Amino acid sequence: MPLHSAVALICATVCLFVIAGAEDPYRFFNWNVSYGDIFPLGVRQTGILINGQFPGPDIHSVTNDNLIINVFNSLNEPFLLSWNGVQNRRNSYEDGVYGTTCPIPPGKNFTYILQVKDQIGSFYYFPSLGFHKAAGGFGGIRILSRPRIPVPFPDPAGDYTVLIGDWYKANHTDLRAQLDSGRKLPFPDGILINGRGPGGASFNVEQGKTYRLRISNVGLQNSLNFRIQNHKLKLVEVEGTHTLQTTYSSIDLHLGQSMSVLFTADQPAQDYYIVVSSRFTNTVLTSTATLRYSNSAGPVSGPPPGGPTIQVDWSLNQARSVRTNLTASGPRPNPQGSYHYGLINTTRTIRLANSAGQVNGKQRYAVNSVSFVPADTPLKLADFFKIDGVYRIGSISDNPTGGGIYLDTSVMNSDYRSFIEIVFQNDEDILQSWHLDGYSFFVVGMDGGQWTAASRNGYNLRDAVSRCTTQVYPKSWTAIYVALDNVGMWNLRSEYWARQYLGQQFYLRVFTTSTSLRDEYPIPKNALLCGRASGRRTRPL
Repeated sequence: MPLHSAVALICATVCLFVIAGAEDPYRFFNWNVSYGDIFPLGVRQTGILINGQFPGPDIHSVTNDNLIINVFNSLNEPFLLSWNGVQNRRNSYEDGVYGTTCPIPPGKNFTYILQVKDQIGSFYYFPSLGFHKAAGGFGGIRILSRPRIPVPFPDPAGDYTVLIGDWYKANHTDLRAQLDSGRKLPFPDGILINGRGPGGASFNVEQGKTYRLRISNVGLQNSLNFRIQNHKLKLVEVEGTHTLQTTYSSIDLHLGQSMSVLFTADQPAQDYYIVVSSRFTNTVLTSTATLRYSNSAGPVSGPPPGGPTIQVDWSLNQARSVRTNLTASGPRPNPQGSYHYGLINTTRTIRLANSAGQVNGKQRYAVNSVSFVPADTPLKLADFFKIDGVYRIGSISDNPTGGGIYLDTSVMNSDYRSFIEIVFQNDEDILQSWHLDGYSFFVVGMDGGQWTAASRNGYNLRDAVSRCTTQVYPKSWTAIYVALDNVGMWNLRSEYWARQYLGQQFYLRVFTTSTSLRDEYPIPKNALLCGRASGRRTRPL
């Protein structure tokens, strides 16, 4: 990107945020996205690199920082990055999924203008188009508290990003071709820890000191269990919420989830296994990294410690034990429990059921019988330019229909500032994981069987954890409360990536007739325009 263009863009960006009342620091990133050879499981394959790195570089930021991320696409196909857990307040144009943002063409660049408004915690970014996520292009995001905001634990001696996920030896293009032809994907070949296979990654510690691990499951289809040989894990944060500091011997992370744990290097000085293994699978995949004491007396020895495998109750009970630390400050200097979500009446209940089946002889996945197909124009642009025929409001029902799967560009309308209940009903025999862009929600209940109105009697209306990704166990349900206070077009999707790719997603349109900047930012001046929005103008500076 030429220097004068970058300067002009930065000036435009500053103008936008001054108008919006922001006066927070700016952090600038220049990223080149390219293909390169990687060997994570011992065979050569084509990976997606960011500035030559696999995984990509971490984003370090502080609450309310403005992030200016210039992404140059050196691939031979369109590309987008999305920001899993970053809420993009009033600004879904920057969300980086095809319903909101035009892809970056090959050989071109796009500058994301994000603000991590009123957020703290551990998240990650990933490529959202095609099946790029199976090739890499992901990295960690950490949002630190502002200096004067108390954090409910002492500063750790070290703070590590740990990206874990299942992986295939096949290139993403081959996997995508299998899905496009209507077939299911095979079982993954292994598990990566920070982009490396078994024994490839290591973490250095000093005896007696405490460390923070920010762990994200960036994989494609499997829940994973994380543990450290002979060490305890203290959970302290889940996707932007400080939690009760419960200690576990191992911890489950489901697809798309992020969390922070503390551990103390309080064992005899040697090397120890860090173990990640698949959950709820007949064949258990296992990978290891090394925890290396600075004064280590010897390498790891013996077999890695075992963990839970197919036990659902173990995982369900652990999930129910994850609760909000009501006395800790969040991004602002007030207790996280000062928002009494349990005393607010919900105005709408949405029940969502996932399903799998064949459409025209090809494998598809659906929500309330609708299997999502992308439109020829991002839905948010269709809204802004008032382009008819791109999608239909109400093209997905509030409740399961019980009918067969059909294809549509599914969009659910919702009222700005309403407070709603969403129930995920999973009648299949595999675990589901759901993510909502633009929001954190309260996970108020989960249990086996069918949800009914009587299930509300068991809800946690006091200290349920607030997060952006939640699991639904096999033949089970999960209920969430969410305050729709963020105007925009927001993707609600399965984090089981083949299912997302083949239709298990839709868009929640949080709409207001207001044109005030207090409710939504205008379309970015540098917004790419595609489909039926091509040739139109964004807005003057």
